[in-house]
Amino acid sequence: MKRREFLGLIGGAALAVPRAAGAQTPGRIYHLGTLHPSLPLTDGSPFGKIIVKALAERGYILGQNLTFDARGAMGDVTRLPALLEELKARNVDAIIVIGYPAAVAAKSTGIPTVGAIGLGDPVETRLIDSLAHPGGNITGISDVAAVLTTKRLSLLQEMSPRLQKVAMIWNKDDLGMTLRYEASAKGAQALGVTVQALGVREPDDFNEAFTVMNGDMPDAILMVADSLTTLNRRRVFEFAAAKKLPAIYEYENLARDGGLMSYGPDLTESFERAAALVDRIFKGASPADLPFEQPTRYLFVLNLKTAKSMGLEIPKTLLALADEVIE
Repeated sequence: MKRREFLGLIGGAALAVPRAAGAQTPGRIYHLGTLHPSLPLTDGSPFGKIIVKALAERGYILGQNLTFDARGAMGDVTRLPALLEELKARNVDAIIVIGYPAAVAAKSTGIPTVGAIGLGDPVETRLIDSLAHPGGNITGISDVAAVLTTKRLSLLQEMSPRLQKVAMIWNKDDLGMTLRYEASAKGAQALGVTVQALGVREPDDFNEAFTVMNGDMPDAILMVADSLTTLNRRRVFEFAAAKKLPAIYEYENLARDGGLMSYGPDLTESFERAAALVDRIFKGASPADLPFEQPTRYLFVLNLKTAKSMGLEIPKTLLALADEVIE
């Protein structure tokens, strides 16, 4: 097993911003909410545990001076506003959200909000005024889709040197992910790779996407991750396996769950830094004044077990690049 650290464009510059003045108020209980477009991000879930641990290191102890209220829309984003009202009624001091739909729903509530992952480009979607000065009630972690796509495509090319056409699957009802797809498509075209655009809006649309690919088979698949595509991930895994198509995903948990490979931000770091932003909000900082941050660590995860089941031979050069190999 190997692990390397890749620097983001901004690197760790955002981490150098001084911490908000002030400290915990003795006797006060801090209330944190989380909002996920699918399953609730509870304190016992893998990423919830990361948040709780990071806050504990800063003096917030669950059951003592910290409460944790989790809400999940179970794939129905129309439920997000009602779930936010529930959290508002619980008088949460801050919420951690996953994905653009949850973030845009939180924008109108006034609740201090931290986006951990999946927000896309928050400036392009007009969630915020600028990365340096968000100007509203939302801050968090951003990413650079075009740069990441170049890396993902280069990994696909290592796997398939004759790569000419890549199918991109994304949720076209999600503005954040649509813009991320568009940035990814431009990156692919700049490398001379043809893009087969497969936008989906609901689970049944995946059948149509598979039909399109069957009629005009791509050389590989790139799936843009949001709640819809993630909830239907196994269908994509199975199609890719049946057609022996190399596929790359955006987050490490998708490769660990059966996808061939992934390249994206280290999710542990993302949730730790989200917790650090919550700490600053608890201490009195306003999200309007907390710059958006970019990940500093990126992981390439390769599922050798999946590759073997597909009959794919992994080039040694690709194995050497992997931060984590699942066998």
